[in-house]
Amino acid sequence: MKRIQYTEDKIRRTTTLTLRLNQREARALNVYCKRFRVRSKSDFMRRTIMQAIIGRFDAEHPTLWEQSEITLFSQDSKNN
Repeated sequence: MKRIQYTEDKIRRTTTLTLRLNQREARALNVYCKRFRVRSKSDFMRRTIMQAIIGRFDAEHPTLWEQSEITLFSQDSKNN
C-alpha cells in the first residue's frame, strides 16, 4: 500500500463546527478537563469525536469498504 504524503495545506484545520451543550453537560466537561488537566478542550473534543468515528468504521469494516459506498478517505467525499 502506497502512503500519501500530506502537505500542511491538506491537513490544516479550516472547518469550524459549533457544539452546543446544556449547563449540566458544560459543567461536566469543565470538571473533567480540570480534574484530568486537559489543556485544550478543542483538541480533546476533536480527538474524542474522531476516536468514536474511526472506532465505528473499524467495527463495521467488512461493509465500509465496498466499492459502491463513499468512504471517509475517498476523493469523492470532498463536498460533504
